[in-house]
Amino acid sequence: MPTNQTDEDLIRLERDIRQLKIEFEQYFGGGKKRPPADIEWRIEQVIKRYGDRAAQMNYGQRFRYGNLAQTYAKYREIFHKRMRKREDGTVERHFGAAARAIEVQRARSRPAASPPLIAITCSDLERESDKVDELYRAFREALHSSGESVDRLSREKFEKFLLQKSEQIRKQRDQKIEFLVSVENGKARLKARVKS
Repeated sequence: MPTNQTDEDLIRLERDIRQLKIEFEQYFGGGKKRPPADIEWRIEQVIKRYGDRAAQMNYGQRFRYGNLAQTYAKYREIFHKRMRKREDGTVERHFGAAARAIEVQRARSRPAASPPLIAITCSDLERESDKVDELYRAFREALHSSGESVDRLSREKFEKFLLQKSEQIRKQRDQKIEFLVSVENGKARLKARVKS
């Protein structure tokens, strides 16, 4: 077999393998209705033809052919596994934008927040350490019940956060502030609002 014909066939084989990968990805992504069986058949024919004529190729061509045949075998195995999963109805879904939108939709349809575990009205947090203690205990309990870590939560950090939050609200209105601790969608929540 002429060397240049073999080289041309190997170039075409490499191009077909790349195209096969692209078309299979389009098929699995929903862009194509049918898998690329014609390209796969063409690749199989070239691989069989040169598999029988390995002795007629030079070292470089045999090396290149071996790499291409391995690449094709790897892709074929991956694609056929995905085909079987698709036919069996066990396709793994990726969490892309569409899946996140569905998750948001589900979250909206779930029951709203559970009633607050505790609601405490404060007028001056710096003088009401007993109320801070009560809020701190309730928030730790909410974290525990939702399975969240309490390792990084300290009483000092918690009080500092409450003071900052109440200061922000007071800048807008000079009124009493109500803090609510609750568990919403499996997460502990601490909310502050103006108490009229």
